[in-house]
Amino acid sequence: MGHTQNPSTRTAPQAADRIAVVIGSTRPNRICPGIAEWIRTALQQDSPLTYELLDLADVNLPLLDEPLKAALQQYQHEHTRQWSRTVSSYGGFVFVFPQYNWGYPAVLKNALDFLYREWHEKPAAAAGYGTRGGNKGVAQLLSVLRGLHMRVLDDHLELVITDADVDENWQLKDIEATLHTYRDQIEAIDRQMVEALKGDHSSQNLSSPLEHPGHLTLPGR
Repeated sequence: MGHTQNPSTRTAPQAADRIAVVIGSTRPNRICPGIAEWIRTALQQDSPLTYELLDLADVNLPLLDEPLKAALQQYQHEHTRQWSRTVSSYGGFVFVFPQYNWGYPAVLKNALDFLYREWHEKPAAAAGYGTRGGNKGVAQLLSVLRGLHMRVLDDHLELVITDADVDENWQLKDIEATLHTYRDQIEAIDRQMVEALKGDHSSQNLSSPLEHPGHLTLPGR
């Protein structure tokens, strides 16, 4: 199950402190949700941030159907406006996905391409998996994230999952045994995410012209 908070006992996190762990596969019988939840739990341990699952199967976007380019933010469809609000509500992203034929899933590329400015400056990490670790899919995704002007973290995950790790139904036999060696890298990703967002908080704490009577705001600026 995904991470939830009891509103009566915890203060709601600010957008900058909420990190989406994106489930980047929608195929039936997928193992991606279990892997994403395992990563989310590992990231959350001792972290000041709030990591939450974001499942693209639940988002359920159609193939890109906006008539205008995303940079204009003149969205014609409510599903795009809702997706924009969802992405804007997070301060950073960890994308979890399988490697398909040396690439990453089309559903993830589609979700990225619906928006543009909403991704800008958000820190991001990739967690690909495959029989050889999904490194080619990870490389492709990181290139796209840089094109969206996201702040790609130094560390990412290339999770090796072989046929020996799954049962006759293609489900992971023991996810902890398969992935435990990646815990140090996951901790590094959390540290880098915290540092990236710390800079954001520092910028937000600077006085704005309206807060500082000694500053003048020029018309039209």
